Amino acid sequence: MEKFNYKRSADILALSASFTDFTYKKHCHEEYAIGVTLRGIQQYNLEGSFQSSHKNGVMLFNPEQSHDGSAYDKTGIDYVMLYIKPDLFLESSGKKELVRFSSPIVYDAKLANCVLSLSHSILSGKEESLSSDLLLTLVDLVSNTEIDTATRKNNELVNKAKEMMFYNLENVLKLEDLSKEFKMSKYQFIREFKSHTGISPYQFFLNCKVEHAKQSIEKNKDIYSAVAECGFVDLTHLNRHFKSVFGITAYEYMSQLS
Repeated sequence: MEKFNYKRSADILALSASFTDFTYKKHCHEEYAIGVTLRGIQQYNLEGSFQSSHKNGVMLFNPEQSHDGSAYDKTGIDYVMLYIKPDLFLESSGKKELVRFSSPIVYDAKLANCVLSLSHSILSGKEESLSSDLLLTLVDLVSNTEIDTATRKNNELVNKAKEMMFYNLENVLKLEDLSKEFKMSKYQFIREFKSHTGISPYQFFLNCKVEHAKQSIEKNKDIYSAVAECGFVDLTHLNRHFKSVFGITAYEYMSQLS
C-alpha cells in the first residue's frame, strides 16, 4: 500500500508518507528536506553513503543532495518530511549565507517533536501564522546542533553546466553541447559532473524538469501546461517521472494542493 499526502502552508511543503514496496529513484530537491521516521526503517543512498533511519530518526537533506529511498523490509515505513526553500531557510535563520547540515541523520527528541508539530500544523490546515512560528523554532533547533557553516567549495564546471541545463528544460539534454563548452569528451564530462554531484547530468536534468513541473503545477494548477513548459512528451511521460520522485502522479499532486 502506498500513501503520499502533500500540503503547503507558509511556503513550506509537508509530506506524510506510508509505503511498503515503493522505491524512490535517485533524485535531488532544490529545497532543504527535514523529516522524521515514524515506523520501520527507511534506507537510502546519499551521495555515495548508505543511510538507515530508524524510528524517531531525524533525516536532514541539503539542497541538491542526490538520494534514493526505500523501506528496509515488507513491513514498510511511515514518515513525514518538510521541504523548505533555501531563501526561506536563510531568512528564518537570520544568517548571511546558506549553510549545510553536517550529519544526515540525528536522534534528537526535541528536534523530532518540532518537525512533527510543524508537519501536523501544515497537513491539518492550521493557521499559517502557527506554521511560521514553528518554522522559526525548527530552524533555531537545527542551527544549534547540526549545521556546518563550511559550505562545499563551488565548482565552476558544475555551476555553469547546471545553469546551461536550467535554461533548456523544454528541450532534450544535449550532452554534446555541454561537453564542447568545457572542451571535454562526452564521457569525460559525465564523469566529472557525477564526481561532484553524485548524480549523472541526465539524472540531474530530468530531476530539474520534474521540479520545474511541480512548481508550474503549484502556480498554474494546470498539469498540461507543466507538460508543455518542461518538455515532456505527454502526460504519461511526466507522470512516470513525477511518481518516481514524489510517490504520486502530477494530477494527484495538483488535486492535493487545490
